[in-house]
Amino acid sequence: MSTLKFLWGALLLVLAGCTSASNEMAAGNIAAVNHVDGTAINWFSVNGYRVSGGGGRQCCVVLPIKWRPGLVVNIEWEVDPSANAKIKRKTKGYGFDDAAWAEHESKFKVNRTSVEIPEWPGTDSCGLKVHFLPCNQVKVTTSCWGYGSPDNPIKEPLYMKEPAVCPG
Repeated sequence: MSTLKFLWGALLLVLAGCTSASNEMAAGNIAAVNHVDGTAINWFSVNGYRVSGGGGRQCCVVLPIKWRPGLVVNIEWEVDPSANAKIKRKTKGYGFDDAAWAEHESKFKVNRTSVEIPEWPGTDSCGLKVHFLPCNQVKVTTSCWGYGSPDNPIKEPLYMKEPAVCPG
């Protein structure tokens, strides 16, 4: 009887070790790169994980360890289209005049899109970088190469001007 228990236990251990990397998930950092001159990304979210848009890496997004076809992320973001605007300050105390700030804030826009995640080799994912482009276009990458590296797949320049009319 004890031999049978041992065999069942060994079988369960072997089967427990048979997980596939294609089913395993891992958390990674989220980073934003704003390519649009004169705008600010106030905040953005990836699949509901909301972070500030001020740059740098922030935690977290959950992605599979291995890429598979059909991986899509849902992105929502708020844009300040007049990030360099001069806003009237309070005459007493600190901060912006309430009415001036309300007028400025009324121009903020919330956008949403879904973007397919490009394939990455093996398990070489380095978090998710979200690139905000003119005309509310978004590209994502999991590349371990930083923006500006010749090996980074996103080649659009920074400080792009928003066209008067967007195509499409």
